[in-house]
Amino acid sequence: MKHLTEYLWFNTKGRRDLVNITDTVEGLVAKSGVKEGLCLVSAMHITAAIWVNDDEEGLWQDFWEMLERVAPLREDYKHHLTGEDNGDAHLKRTLVHHQAVLPVTKGKLDLGPWEQVFYAEFDGKRKKRVVVKILGD
Repeated sequence: MKHLTEYLWFNTKGRRDLVNITDTVEGLVAKSGVKEGLCLVSAMHITAAIWVNDDEEGLWQDFWEMLERVAPLREDYKHHLTGEDNGDAHLKRTLVHHQAVLPVTKGKLDLGPWEQVFYAEFDGKRKKRVVVKILGD
């Protein structure tokens, strides 16, 4: 069995951001030499997520609006009693989820026709990482 573990680092300029990491992950799959297997992409911070969807600006706007409706930026989260100000970011991460397991077929990510892999940041402006772990034959 072949395997590869790599870390991607992010430090977004804004509090929230979506970064398309599809090409980077595909490059890691090629580097791994795995022809048939799985690729785990996991945000290693509690206010970031991995989102697999279409790379389309209108959808991005809908994504942010939906998250703001469900977990709006506000001051009265109980989490803020700890001295933090990012309660909404924790909830947004929970809604989107922290990781994705992607199939590798014939040495390539086996994504749907419009699927792309994104790093979703909900409380940026500091260094965070994502682990990419590829396993297979």
